[in-house]
Amino acid sequence: MYKISIRLLIALFLLWGCTGSDRSGGIILGKGHLISAIKKQDQQQREASALLHSTRTPSKTILFGDLHVHSTWSLDALMTQLPIFDLESYHPPALACDFARFCSRIDFFALTDHAESLTTKHWNKEKDLIRQCNISNSDTNNADLVAWIGWEWTQKGLTPATHWGNQHLVFRHTADRDLPARPINAYIAGTYKRVMDNFRPLTHLKWVDPFNWRTYSHASWFLNQLERLPSCPDNVASPDNPLNCLESAPSPARLYQKLDEWGNEVLVIPHGSAWGFHTPPRTSWDKMLTRELHQPQRHKVIEIISNNGSSEEYRPWVSGHNNKTCPSPTKNYLPCCHQAGEIMRQRCGDLSPTECNRRVETAKQYALEAGLAYNKVFPDARAEEWLNCGQCEDCFKPAYNYVPTNSVQYALALSHFSQRDNRNRPLRYRFGFVAGSDSHNARPGVGYKQFARRELTMATGARSSFFGPDGMVPITILEEMEDPRMPQRFIEGSKSAITELERITSFLYAGGLTAVHVQRRSREHIWKALYEKEVYATSGPRILLWFDLLNAPGGAVPMGAEVEMTHNPEFEVRAIGDFKQKSGCGQDDLQTNSPQYIRSLCSNECYHPSTERHLITRIEVIRIRPQSFSGEEIGGLIDDVWRTFECPPDPQGCVIRFRDDTFTSNNRNTLYYVRALQEETPAINGGQLHTKFDENGQATQITNCYGDYRTDLDDDCLSPIQERAWSSPIYIDRPN
Repeated sequence: MYKISIRLLIALFLLWGCTGSDRSGGIILGKGHLISAIKKQDQQQREASALLHSTRTPSKTILFGDLHVHSTWSLDALMTQLPIFDLESYHPPALACDFARFCSRIDFFALTDHAESLTTKHWNKEKDLIRQCNISNSDTNNADLVAWIGWEWTQKGLTPATHWGNQHLVFRHTADRDLPARPINAYIAGTYKRVMDNFRPLTHLKWVDPFNWRTYSHASWFLNQLERLPSCPDNVASPDNPLNCLESAPSPARLYQKLDEWGNEVLVIPHGSAWGFHTPPRTSWDKMLTRELHQPQRHKVIEIISNNGSSEEYRPWVSGHNNKTCPSPTKNYLPCCHQAGEIMRQRCGDLSPTECNRRVETAKQYALEAGLAYNKVFPDARAEEWLNCGQCEDCFKPAYNYVPTNSVQYALALSHFSQRDNRNRPLRYRFGFVAGSDSHNARPGVGYKQFARRELTMATGARSSFFGPDGMVPITILEEMEDPRMPQRFIEGSKSAITELERITSFLYAGGLTAVHVQRRSREHIWKALYEKEVYATSGPRILLWFDLLNAPGGAVPMGAEVEMTHNPEFEVRAIGDFKQKSGCGQDDLQTNSPQYIRSLCSNECYHPSTERHLITRIEVIRIRPQSFSGEEIGGLIDDVWRTFECPPDPQGCVIRFRDDTFTSNNRNTLYYVRALQEETPAINGGQLHTKFDENGQATQITNCYGDYRTDLDDDCLSPIQERAWSSPIYIDRPN
């Protein structure tokens, strides 16, 4: 009897160790910053501002935050952190609070996990954690950290006509009564299981990585739970749905209808608009510019840069042209359809010239038809064979496989003349600019130091060649090629597709920050700044930036303002560089918290400013004159750069003034924004593919920064770059 009991206990123990279960949301361990430390930090900023503003000292403080953060309760985050990738596997949402407070030391953040994998149970736990994070400091007017909650609505259409893109939602309040009962995802009925099936092969890696068996089992358990959740009925109002179901809104219009049914105050923030990883070529902002799909009361701001790169700049080349003609390469752009033809040409071997040319043209056509799945034409091609196709070589930290017609500048140049806004003007986008990390491991505000590439970005890949000859464990299985010299056909929109997964790791960065001008360090004042667009974006550094219209009819107005005027506008820009960083972590937090916990949480590198600042080297002014008639060509409306001002090497900052003497004579509505550029510093993936060109400007070679073992796992792929800040635009309209 005794022996049977021992054997039974051993069997039960082994069974427990081999099965998965839910994972904890974690515990917030850190203590809030002392009020004295917060006031000292703000005083340093006021002193720097006073030196720069000799005639008028700003009455507001600049705070920095991150409105786009995921934990590993987001399914893609969970799967790309599995042990095969030699990463930390699990980052519960509670870590986000402590990381923001002690590692990046930002002033606010929003937890926005993916709605499609955020169960009601996890949603309720995250709400509790965010409320706990907010009460760590007792002074609501001097909050050391303000936390918001929301989710990401992730929509991936297979064609330009069906792709709406990604938006993350940030709700104003955190009480249960002020939040929907469950997140709302973008999935179409019947597609959910296919997504689960795409991820499931990763959980089978426990058979080749048995020492991490239980971690894979946890992931498998989570997939099973998601598959078992019923879909919410679609024929009832959202508040009347059962609590424990998956609620879908496959179009923006349906999402906004459901938000109206709840009636909660929320910002809906588009992000990664030009990111071509899942944005089909030729996708354009045009179709979103309607009263139904663009809601100015919610679409106050747009994320201009994140971990996935910048979507700011417009370029005249078209990422996919059309499905009939493959464009020729230009100095700064190599179409992937053209490169598919060149890959075919390299494979021709002993084929006759006639047959070779026929297959080259076939490869080009197939790549056009495939859209973002152009790589399926030659699924065995190495990353190096595609060279720099699809990339914006002259953009700053560009998004991968750049889609210019879905860039921020393109959006701001559009007008819809048959639909009017609430002031009876042609409908336009009037965004303010924000930035975020899009961190998928509960690390808000990464980018304060350029280190730990594979931990602080989403670069991932197998830790050794044991798991695959190319170092990648594909999420989808590519078809076997019967003949590597015969292009494969994959028609855009025929089925789900993911573009090649290797070059993208050269386009993953440490993320950006949102800056707000506020009267007080409070939730309400930060929200007011976001709502009024008195905000700006940075690529990571805490650059201080002011941009004012000096001669508005009622007096000076700040960035984000909308005014009507008939005289030529005069502007002022003031910018101060970020503090240079010291290594390690400061003593304040180590003394009030467990030093071991802080060092482990922050990988022993915290935001740790010295007293010396980086130089601001240049101010660039961008001017955009939105369309004045239907069909007006966009390229001629975007002046980037319109004016450039070199700054003296002064650590106290840079001040410039300028005037548009053509505003009155042009007689057009116009918007202006500025970029403040910092002196060069090393940045993760600052050089992207390190493309080499021949004497004709054509790409000949790339050096990819892999996320897997093919690049040293400790290599941060640093290259010098000028980090920057983008002011929100000032919108100036001519009176009707």
